[in-house]
Amino acid sequence: MSKSNQKTKPLAQNRKASHDYSIDDTIEAGLVLRGTEIKSIRRGSANLKDSYARVYQDEMYVYNMHIAPYEEGNRFNHEPLRTRKLLLHRKEINKLRSHMQEPGNAIIPLKLYIKNGVCKMLLGIATGKKKYDKREDLKKKQMKREIDRAMKEQYR
Repeated sequence: MSKSNQKTKPLAQNRKASHDYSIDDTIEAGLVLRGTEIKSIRRGSANLKDSYARVYQDEMYVYNMHIAPYEEGNRFNHEPLRTRKLLLHRKEINKLRSHMQEPGNAIIPLKLYIKNGVCKMLLGIATGKKKYDKREDLKKKQMKREIDRAMKEQYR
């Protein structure tokens, strides 16, 4: 299998994102990381739970992304919650900036994975959900489960 056709397994995933936001569009971005950070990410010690991305001085940064310190690291180990720069083209940054101008929109990291030996992050352009939207989604999910269960019982 060629390198470009390999499936990429997410090393970290933001599971609450689809519950709290409706994802409108996604963009893949690279990350600027230090040596101990990438080693820790490869071990699966990253957390995207409360992280978000923002444009600052014509560059994109991700905030509150927690990467646990590398156990075998020495005194040059990284800070777990430091701000990390995202690698995007100028057109993509301008597109994200225009989406951020609209009220209720946010840019949130969805997945962190390794693609062709390079660490990538999937960013979602999201709109916040109201409480009643969340309840509606839970009802739909429950109905789908019940239908699937009934279909399974029918064909046994």
